[in-house]
Amino acid sequence: MSDVPSPNFKPFAKSKKKRNIPVQIVQESKFPDWLAKQDKALQALCAERGFKAKSGKGLVHVDKDGKAQRIYFGINDSVSYTDGALICEFIEGYFSEELLETISFSFEVKSPCKISEPIFERLYIGFGLCCYSFTKYKKKKATTKPKLVLDKDFKINTKRIETIVSSICLVRDLVNIPANEMHPQALEKVAKALADEHKAVFKSVVDNDLIKKNFPLIYTVGKASENRPRLIEINWGKKTHPKITLVGKGVCFDTGGLDIKPSQLMLTMKKDMGGAAHVLALAHLIIALKLPVNLQVLVPAVENSISGNAFRSSDILKSRKGLTIEVGNTDAEGRLILADALTYACEGKPEIIIDYATLTGSARIAVGYDLPALFSNRDETLDEVRNISKMAGDPVWPLPLWQPYKKDLDSSIADISSTGGKAGASTAALFMQSFIDNAIEWIHMDVYAWEQNGKPGRPKGGADTGLLAIFAFLEKRYGQKQ
Repeated sequence: MSDVPSPNFKPFAKSKKKRNIPVQIVQESKFPDWLAKQDKALQALCAERGFKAKSGKGLVHVDKDGKAQRIYFGINDSVSYTDGALICEFIEGYFSEELLETISFSFEVKSPCKISEPIFERLYIGFGLCCYSFTKYKKKKATTKPKLVLDKDFKINTKRIETIVSSICLVRDLVNIPANEMHPQALEKVAKALADEHKAVFKSVVDNDLIKKNFPLIYTVGKASENRPRLIEINWGKKTHPKITLVGKGVCFDTGGLDIKPSQLMLTMKKDMGGAAHVLALAHLIIALKLPVNLQVLVPAVENSISGNAFRSSDILKSRKGLTIEVGNTDAEGRLILADALTYACEGKPEIIIDYATLTGSARIAVGYDLPALFSNRDETLDEVRNISKMAGDPVWPLPLWQPYKKDLDSSIADISSTGGKAGASTAALFMQSFIDNAIEWIHMDVYAWEQNGKPGRPKGGADTGLLAIFAFLEKRYGQKQ
């Protein structure tokens, strides 16, 4: 495929243009004190326009010639990435596209409200995310977005901001590209480009070599497609550093197999490689921001297609671990390919394994579209990740690995069934836990990877959930902010 996505989305300006309009952030709780320090003209303008620095509300102050001189924008005490996106939307709605081509904007460093650097970091990130649009297949490209300057006068890490924005937009690109272009070999090409960019070690096991090297489940799930299955691997970092392994479900399209999905449910199945998109983006964050870890990334990449040699419900499959599996439903294919990848991950004895997968509709019923379902074989890890996720502005929600439910996976003719029971998200996680060495800490993220309707800074389509939460968790454990 041409135009392979890479984490190179750059929405920010490096320097101010000849005409630059400052944006002053005003906290609603401090608005009365702030207003009292302004001149009478600005006080009158605030009164006339009803500006009280409420979250998401902006005010443009013009000069005597009617040209915008300064923008005031309100936030409350709890600032999210959405606030930055709302600033971008306000500017885009006020100024003409022609004018946006010639001017820049910058946050005002000296503000009577004394906004902290972490708040500005979130505002920058939200603003950058609002500049994203997916127009790869449109003749008419996106409208001009406002250019915000990453001001060096702030005590902020501009590389960190740019890396976070580009990583999230990489997830969006990978999920948004349809399966006729983002097939297993194309996903491999993206992973290789990422590895090459960061001077990491790349390798892949493709097609019949999966059988030779004992990845039978990955091969079996993907064998019905002309786009051949593969296991993609990236390794980076010093061997003396703590080893962590990321595993991402890479089902580039899921028909459901012989247990075929209804057509309306198949429309978004290009996103079934959303787990792979998340771990590639997380790898980019870890490497670009130089987290001191020994990183392994594993992506089993397949298409769950239909042909005469497709695997069937009731088939008995042998896994890399040696456990036999009775296939309960061919539409529960993600857990099968992850079983082989997780087994392989455990063989490397990492400190922690983290997987992302668009795994179950049950997780969406339990926690909805915005919250990823979090599982772990360590209760303290559940608490830690959940608490960090709130602070990171990327909340996740724990669901139980309730061991009594494992009996729902009993099979009369195999070691384990791939499906069973009412608690679908939990039983899927329990199935995957069967392939985890319990001495190794494990986190499983059941994500949706899709924005249903569109929100400020979060357009409809491919979306990240739990990406920044897990990065914040790893950053706290393994290193300080760079």
